[in-house]
Amino acid sequence: MSRRKLVIIGNGMAGVKCVEEIIALEPDTYEIVIYGNEPRPNYNRIMLSKVLQGEHSLQDIIINDWTWYAEHQIRLCAGETVHRIDTRGKYIETESGLRETYDVLILATGSSPFIPPIPGMDKERVMSFRTIDDCTRMSDYSREYRKAAVIGGGLLGLEAARGLLHLGMEAVVVHNAPYIMNRQLDQKAAAMLQEELEDQGMSFLLSKNTQKITGRSQAQGLLFTDGSKLEAQVVIVAVGIRPNVDLARRSGIATNRAIMVDDYMRTSVPDIYAVGECAEHRGISYGLVAPLYEQGKVLARTLCGQETPEYKGSIPYSQLKVSGVDVFSAGEISGEGMQTAIQHLDGIQGTYKKVLMQAGKVRGAILFGDTTEGTALLGLVQRGADVAELAPREGAPDPAEMAAAALSAQETVCACNNVTKAAIMKAIQELGLETADQVKEQTKASGSCGGCRPMVAALLKHTHNLKNNGGTGVVATPDKPAPMPVCSCTDLGHAELREILADIDVLETGLPDISLILQKLGWGSELGCSVCRPVIHYYLQVSGGTMIVREIEAHSEVQVRWDDQIPISSYARDAGGLAAQLRARWIDAAMPSPVNMGVAPGPGSLVSALVQDIGLLASPAGWEIYAGGHAEHPVKQGGLIGVAETEIQAAALASACLQWYRQTAWYDEPLWAWTERLGFMTIRETLLDDQLQKELAATLQADI
Repeated sequence: MSRRKLVIIGNGMAGVKCVEEIIALEPDTYEIVIYGNEPRPNYNRIMLSKVLQGEHSLQDIIINDWTWYAEHQIRLCAGETVHRIDTRGKYIETESGLRETYDVLILATGSSPFIPPIPGMDKERVMSFRTIDDCTRMSDYSREYRKAAVIGGGLLGLEAARGLLHLGMEAVVVHNAPYIMNRQLDQKAAAMLQEELEDQGMSFLLSKNTQKITGRSQAQGLLFTDGSKLEAQVVIVAVGIRPNVDLARRSGIATNRAIMVDDYMRTSVPDIYAVGECAEHRGISYGLVAPLYEQGKVLARTLCGQETPEYKGSIPYSQLKVSGVDVFSAGEISGEGMQTAIQHLDGIQGTYKKVLMQAGKVRGAILFGDTTEGTALLGLVQRGADVAELAPREGAPDPAEMAAAALSAQETVCACNNVTKAAIMKAIQELGLETADQVKEQTKASGSCGGCRPMVAALLKHTHNLKNNGGTGVVATPDKPAPMPVCSCTDLGHAELREILADIDVLETGLPDISLILQKLGWGSELGCSVCRPVIHYYLQVSGGTMIVREIEAHSEVQVRWDDQIPISSYARDAGGLAAQLRARWIDAAMPSPVNMGVAPGPGSLVSALVQDIGLLASPAGWEIYAGGHAEHPVKQGGLIGVAETEIQAAALASACLQWYRQTAWYDEPLWAWTERLGFMTIRETLLDDQLQKELAATLQADI
């Protein structure tokens, strides 16, 4: 069977990442052709500053060299700029006259430096910092000139200035905000970073707006709106990026600020997709690597015909090494209703930590100098965790190691050098690596920008813990990470602990208190800890055991909501009555995690059944019962379990689902996470077994 032709416009990191994922999933599905406007293979744009600073050569930052394209039978048309897409005829044309037909087209055109409308931008020795050629020009200028100005105090501007210092030039950073990196840092962290950079020789002019670039045909300096001036023979503009959308717009593809895409990266034109900095998803276009890679994975699975969760957007985060200084930033660091949850400054060590919250949920974090907590904090921000989780719990597993264990084996840990979790763990195991530096030397992970070093360290710890516990399963079965111990008191994971406790009959064995139960289990602590005691209590309770230690309670929060603000439809006359009935049934049930349930009397209801743990939606056929939704981050749409004709049948099916969750979920595991772990189809098939459904519903009622 002939292969379909897949054409990618753009040879950058996002488009080629998508190609890599397609090759890994279905290598024989497509004939692949890539058009790139630079005359070279795919390279890491993030590392341009390292080339400028003399730490790496061009060859060092090549992600896929010419041989990679040949090995995978990919035709790379380098140095070719596509200027037209015929969406009806399904072909593209380049400026040089090449024409290429396609079955599927991916737009990965990336972005260009934003050039502000400042008079004098067209003068000689005024340039942006975006490509390898820009690095070459800056290096050439440094041989003749000494004074340089960088307009822009964001990450790219600081990296450019650091490179100019390395080239022997004087570098002054001009920024229109009162402090540098104001999108990623707060004023305190920015001041600490500025002090470090000033020690390296960098200078700063803050709250300065450039009125024009002076000089006749060549740059001679900057004139500011306050009347002051700065002498500069070379001017670097690094104030942001602009998505490349002109090609799409000319071709009739819907654009806004960028090319508009849906949750599967589809554009407004059939068989045309967009990914990366040129794509706009739900009103947002991302300029960071992690979101672009997430988009590429979703698109690859879509094009390979494989089931995939929709791309719901990304929490922006940066884990960077700015001129040798470790900096981490995630989520929202300012905005209405934002409050400080944690703030800690160590002036001696030169470290700073700030965690921000909104309505009691973790929303953002900043780390400076020591970013080892970055992975754990990112997880809290991504989950929108309760601020109570910020408090250290005695005996709790290392959150960074838990985050490392949760990664799938093929997840890219080091984006700069394209190193996966599996490759890192394999190297650690086979070569007996003991330190993060050894991992860097053998795999190149964290060897470039250094942003992934905390995750590399967490993987190192996780791999050694697996070995010490006699397990190597994460590498052998990469998509099923080895279970983490419940706490430091034991080596048992949730599954094994629950199975053992299910076999303990407290009344029959006569165990009078928790200490004897823990002794029987070989626990490391006589009374356990604040992490494991409620876990044991819950597992005993739902397995039929009798718990003696009454002061430890499992979750029992079941919130039931219904909407009485819309007219009652002919097919849902008593939604409130059904909600009250279910609340009465469930209110005293011990739960692994708090549960939200919603009863919606019709499609126009203010209560959405699709984003509840358990949702019931009235319909002409009766009641639709959904499970696994989540209204906060991460937003999840519930799946349809089944349809019931009567309220009694709807209550029975919903109760059976809740009991199955109680019997099979881990303690503290939200219902949406439980559905993802077990698989929705497995849960659905279980609950639609009439006999088992009745037994589960009856068990729930008996337990209460």
